[in-house]
Amino acid sequence: MTLRLQAMDEDALAGFIAASNAGYRQERIDSGDTEAYADERVAEANAQYFPGGRPAEGQLIFEVLDDDTPVGTLWIGPLSDSRPGEWWVFDVEIREEHRGKGFGRGAMLLAEQEAKAHGAEKLGLNVFGHNTIARGLYESLGYLVTAQNMARPL
Repeated sequence: MTLRLQAMDEDALAGFIAASNAGYRQERIDSGDTEAYADERVAEANAQYFPGGRPAEGQLIFEVLDDDTPVGTLWIGPLSDSRPGEWWVFDVEIREEHRGKGFGRGAMLLAEQEAKAHGAEKLGLNVFGHNTIARGLYESLGYLVTAQNMARPL
């Protein structure tokens, strides 16, 4: 396995944004948000991070490649302009047929290297509570819980 990152080309970007939006929306709904609220959050994220359908300054979108075979995608960037040293993993997705082979771990390690090369001092992420596999991966890499939201349906 020779894992590497390659900047996503223009042709793939629109598909990535659409898939990322759909995944984020569904994660919010699965976590208890209404469809309307999930749609609002997706719209807000697009306005901030993809104005005009293009990545905002500093947002990096990659194909994750094993040799030359695409195995997933990665989106990292500064969390906000006011905290340039604090970077975020906004999305990391390994294609289903490639899961369980160490590509998720490798993608996260490459994300850390890339963020550090761009001046990041800290790399954070959000993982929904129901995603136990991802939570296990992040914990095994040394990521710590910094906040926790809880809800109960009424």
